[in-house]
Amino acid sequence: MGHCLSCFKNQANADNSTSQRNKDEMTEIVTTHQVPAVMVSDYPQEEPLLHNNENSIIYRNNTNLQNANTLASVGEPCPEVHPQKTQYCPDKSQKTFYQKLPSIPRTMSSLGTSEPRISEYKINQLFDQYKDSLEDAILAEGIENLCNDLQLNPDDFKVLVLAWKLNASQMCRFTKSEFVQGLKNMKTDSIKGIQLKLNEITCGLNRDSESFKDLYRFTFKFGLDVSTGQRILPTDIAVLLWRLVFTNNEPPVLDKWLSYLEKNTHIRGIPKDTWYMFLNFSEFVGEDLGTYDDTEAWPSLFDDFVEYENDQMNQNVTKSDIKIQD
Repeated sequence: MGHCLSCFKNQANADNSTSQRNKDEMTEIVTTHQVPAVMVSDYPQEEPLLHNNENSIIYRNNTNLQNANTLASVGEPCPEVHPQKTQYCPDKSQKTFYQKLPSIPRTMSSLGTSEPRISEYKINQLFDQYKDSLEDAILAEGIENLCNDLQLNPDDFKVLVLAWKLNASQMCRFTKSEFVQGLKNMKTDSIKGIQLKLNEITCGLNRDSESFKDLYRFTFKFGLDVSTGQRILPTDIAVLLWRLVFTNNEPPVLDKWLSYLEKNTHIRGIPKDTWYMFLNFSEFVGEDLGTYDDTEAWPSLFDDFVEYENDQMNQNVTKSDIKIQD
């Protein structure tokens, strides 16, 4: 009918050759680009199936094969690759389909910490609440309002601690930079937070002598009037600040020392060296001043004070002797 048997045979051979060539190409593609090398080597090749007499290669279940590839990358069983075998995928010495994910940096572990996050915006709002209407600073009235909200008296020891932590340059004045940076250093942005921090810092001063020394030195600078270039602390201000800074750890000699300064009105001021040395002096001498050595390099004001106190003690002893003799 126009075609002989040999023509059909030749056509069939040509179709078979084309089909076999397509099968080989597709098998090579699947083996090279989809199946990990270990899977090709460990398991026998699946028999490809022709679908609808088209020249395409389809494995029994592409979805299962992809799942097997995924499991192979993490070391899970791969039963779908070969139905008669269940074995674990290769160890670290063999290649995996997916690259290893990078490890999480150490800094990421801090994301879950409970430390509160400080808001500079809230600190600025807090500053605006107390700042002066004409000047970009918290002045006497604003500090008084702040103390009221903190439930503190303006002459409370904790107010001095707050000024120390804000690194305030002078009394009755907190600049914006001092207030904002100080609260950031204290890690707080609210009135409640300031209260908690002041309690914590105040308790710590009783245990940390170095921190107290830093507060003590700050107090002298804090009492100066920097607007006039003052370098010597007025005696009346010095007396008030000595009482304030020693609120929680008053040395035995303090009352006698302050009483001496108040009686001797000719003492106009306290230099920085005298202020600094008094801390050592108060730790060195006892209440009776018996351990004081006037040959040491003490300020002359301390010599005068000890001499005055010794005279007072001698007078008391003499008067007592007279009464006994009578």
